[in-house]
This record gives sequence, C-alpha cells and structure tokens, in this order.
Amino acid sequence: MAQPPGFIDQDHPTHICHLKKSLYGLKQAPRAWYEKLQSALFSMGFQASHSDHSLFVLHKPTLVLVLVYVDDIIVTGPSSSVCNTIISQLSSKFPIKDLGDLHYFLGLEVQKSTSGAFIHQSKYILDLLKRTKMDGAKPCATPLSSVKLDHTGSLLSNPEDYRSIVGALQYLTWTRPDLSFAVNLVCQFMHSPREPHFQAVKRILRYLKGTLGFGLWFPKTTSPLLLNAYSDADWAGCSWDRRSTGGFCIFLGPCLVSWSAKKQHTVSRSSTEAEYRSLAHTATEITWICQLFSDIGFKLSSLPQIWCDNVSAIALASNPVFHARTKHVEIDYHYIRELVLAKLLTVKFVCSADQLVDIHTKSLPRPRFLHLRSKLSLQPSPFSLRGCEEQVTIVKH
Repeated sequence: MAQPPGFIDQDHPTHICHLKKSLYGLKQAPRAWYEKLQSALFSMGFQASHSDHSLFVLHKPTLVLVLVYVDDIIVTGPSSSVCNTIISQLSSKFPIKDLGDLHYFLGLEVQKSTSGAFIHQSKYILDLLKRTKMDGAKPCATPLSSVKLDHTGSLLSNPEDYRSIVGALQYLTWTRPDLSFAVNLVCQFMHSPREPHFQAVKRILRYLKGTLGFGLWFPKTTSPLLLNAYSDADWAGCSWDRRSTGGFCIFLGPCLVSWSAKKQHTVSRSSTEAEYRSLAHTATEITWICQLFSDIGFKLSSLPQIWCDNVSAIALASNPVFHARTKHVEIDYHYIRELVLAKLLTVKFVCSADQLVDIHTKSLPRPRFLHLRSKLSLQPSPFSLRGCEEQVTIVKH
C-alpha cells in the first residue's frame, strides 16, 4: 500500500490512509486483481487467449485451460495430475479453496457421465418462480402467444418488478436457447413496460414451469467435429418500427455452442438485405469461435458452413454483381463476402422447413416450436443422480 500523490504526511511518511470504503469495491480493484492473477499464470507458463481475455491456456506438458470470472476459476484439462499441480501452484500464491469437480458454477449446474455432460439452470429457475410467486402457475407449451406486443395498454404502476424479472430471464438464456427470442422481445419494453408486456413475461415463467429440468446436452462423440451454422432473419417483423430480427445457431458436431436472437439496428429494404445482415453477424461469430479454437490448439477437419434459406443472400455473399442493389448496405456487412472469397467458410442453401433459426426470429405455433426445440440439443435431464467422471475443477479464491 502507498499513499496517493499529494496526501503524504511529511511527519509520518510511512503511514497510509485509513479507507472508509472497502478496497474491493473501488473501481481499480478488479483491474488490480486481474493483473495480479495474470502475472501469476504467466509465470507458470500460461498464455492469454487473444479471443477471450478471461481464458488462459497452457500447452506443455499437456493442455490445461484456466477460465476466470473475477475470483471464481475453472481449471480443466485431459490430465488430472497436471490440473492438481496447477492448483497447488496457485495455492502457493493465493489463499484459494478447492471445491472439487465442477457441479455448480455461477448458477449453472453440470451433470456428467461417461456418455456426455448436461448443463442446466433448474435451481435458478425454481428460485425465480418462487420469487415471482409463479411456482404454482399452470404450465404452457410455448413461451410466447400469437398476440403481437406493441406500445399500447396501461402502464405498470411498479415497473421495477418487470425490469427485475426480465433481467433474471436474460441470465437464463445461457442454457435455454428456446427462450432467446421471447426474452429479446420483452427486453424491448424495459423503459416503459405495460400490462400486455407483463402478461408476456408471466407466460415465459409458465413455460419455464413446464420445462424446469431442460438444459443443453453435450454428448461425447468420436466422429470429426464440424462447425455448422444456421442463419435467418424475419424481415420487417417488428410491427411498430419495421426492423428485422436476425438470429443464428452454431453447432460443433451435434452440440449447440452459440446462438443469438437480436433485432437489427436499421430497417432493411428487402428480405435479401435482412438475411445478408444476419449472415454477416453469423460469420463474425464463426470467426471468433475459430480464433478461440486456434488459441487452444484445436483444428477443424473442414471449413465451417453457414446454412441460409435465402438464395439471393447466398448469391450476394459470394458474387458482387448485385452492387447496384446494395449501395446502401454498410461496408462492414460485406465482411462475409471476403471470408467466402478467401475460402475460410462456405454458405449453403437450406429449405425454410429445415431452418432451425426460425425459433430465434419469430413467435411460432406449438407444433413448429416443439419440433425446432428438439433440434437444439435441448432436452430434459438424462440423469437422476449426478455423475463425476471427467476432471473439471472449480477453484474459489
């Protein structure tokens, strides 16, 4: 500790200030902690990932990954002995608590077996239902009804409750891709929520009541891991500002690893433009995933593929002949064309009936919603008891 410049007492130069506020709560505390931990990991031979600053990678003698969230740390790798050595080295530098194999981390529950891993947030959902007094509500089959939300209806007398519940629902999209579009929709009314918006939130909670144990299943597989993405957009789907909603789903082999449902920033003049913008966002996410794979030394066996149901957008991604029709499109959306021409990814056609991203761009009828949900690696828990097979360790500082 040292006194800040200008506050040094000449009569007591070795004294320090008595802080009335905890040092942990100061603005510079997270940065100071990160720099301290980073220096310690660098001294142990780790390298920081260029794609994710919270990920540190050790390649020799064997692969070890350290993922940091403030003072919660996950240590994992194929060798349990090397992981234990890393934990011992960390314990010599910091007062840490080894919590053993990963079961619960930041609200995420992990169940493992010899056939794969299941990640869910059942406890978080149950706590949310109890907090909102919806634990006794009648379940429903879909998170959204056919009623379109707009800015009509009576204003809520206590909008803080609405904002609190919607904020909690946002955290659920970590393991529930089936909620992405519904949560994105109700988030658009945070400033002045109205009664129909709150009814939509209640319907999401009722849907959660009926799918309490659902989560993402990551099966073990020996087949080559291919990176496949589905991209789609609902052109002018918003009834009051006519902006489109774009989305994507990215699969690594049979596992869903990334997804998004987001309203586009500007109005698209055609369905081709809306789809093309969504393709560009999907390509950006794929590029980031490929960079992350490169940091950990993982190589894909073939080029990533993006599946789109718009033929014109696919042609535009690889052929600049439609320049006259796309003068108004921002230059950064042509990023995907550069990737295609450089043969870093391919764009292929998929029929609308097989387009998985419909679940992220619009409200769907029950049969269509349930069909697409079954394609997203989303299922009820396959375990009755928690397994503990792989070496994944969580460390608490």
